[in-house]
Amino acid sequence: MNSTAHSTHRNEPFFGLSDQPRAADHDPDSSYRPCQDTFDLDDEIVSGSMFEEIVGSSEPLYRVFGHVTRVAPTNATVLIHGESGTGKELIARAIHKRSQRSQRPFVRVNCAAIPSSLIASELFGYEKGAFTGATQRHLGRFELANGGTIFLDEIGEIPAETQIALLRVLQEREFERMGGTHPIPVDVRVIAATNRDLRAAVDAGIFRLDLFYRLHVFPIQVPPLRERPEDILALVKYFIERYSRNTGKNIRNIERKTLECLQTHDWPGNIRELQNVVERAVILSEGETFSIDRTWIEPERLGTPERPTPLSAALVNQEREMIEAALGESRGRISGPEGAAGKLGMPRTTLESRIKSLRIDKHRFACA
Repeated sequence: MNSTAHSTHRNEPFFGLSDQPRAADHDPDSSYRPCQDTFDLDDEIVSGSMFEEIVGSSEPLYRVFGHVTRVAPTNATVLIHGESGTGKELIARAIHKRSQRSQRPFVRVNCAAIPSSLIASELFGYEKGAFTGATQRHLGRFELANGGTIFLDEIGEIPAETQIALLRVLQEREFERMGGTHPIPVDVRVIAATNRDLRAAVDAGIFRLDLFYRLHVFPIQVPPLRERPEDILALVKYFIERYSRNTGKNIRNIERKTLECLQTHDWPGNIRELQNVVERAVILSEGETFSIDRTWIEPERLGTPERPTPLSAALVNQEREMIEAALGESRGRISGPEGAAGKLGMPRTTLESRIKSLRIDKHRFACA
């Protein structure tokens, strides 16, 4: 176990190799000598920090690995919690790969990407003639995953009517296609993931309590990147290798100031944000040293932010009032025909983003 995880602070960079840059080889004929303000990107940085497809060796991540190792051989339902971009799907794949179902299908479903009117037919399929346009039988994701694992990402976005059907699958291990009359048995392990507070959704009446407990058999909390800065060096190395191959670059070391900047940033977008920054830097790189522009990740710290004008403040207040009115009419529901997003004529994801930005508590409208 990496004991350094306890002593790492957000304002102190964790270099991961040593407190000094790696010295150049003493071979007088060597043409490669990294300067003292860079770190050599050693292959061992990544090779010693891999668990399945997951990069990292910090203590918070090791605890997750321990949970994965213990639950994988079982058939228990798993609920993975974590912020967006933390790698919840990689955790689900690691569980599947280490299970007895590893040679069977792993079927991923992004519940947030499927319209609420279509998600039931996507999950459970439909019979020919079930509705207009159903010209032939369609197998749903549960049937396609039979014998294997189904990964329900963004489980908190499933509408209430589909929650009932999902509960039946978890309880009775059977379902019916849309338009069908006979139950279909299914042998599927369910792994779900969410970046939402499902307990709060239950309290607000948006998510079924009985379904929550069926999913919450074995919860796993994936730590955000800001809680494991000691993994950043290995992650940067991993992404540099990937994008260097794609672009034909030969990056051999990393600028010390860049590493300090990366290890002290809060990374609100987590690993996905770090990945994007590394890809951008590799594309723009012209030499063997990896570096970034601090403004890519810290624009708010540079210069004086503009003070909002009275007009912009009024527009913000007007937007808040419109969103709160729509939430009141829909009783806190975002998606669906009667949801706030439909009333406002905007995509659900856009409305969720504006609610978060304006710090509106949508759950208080559920009981309005």
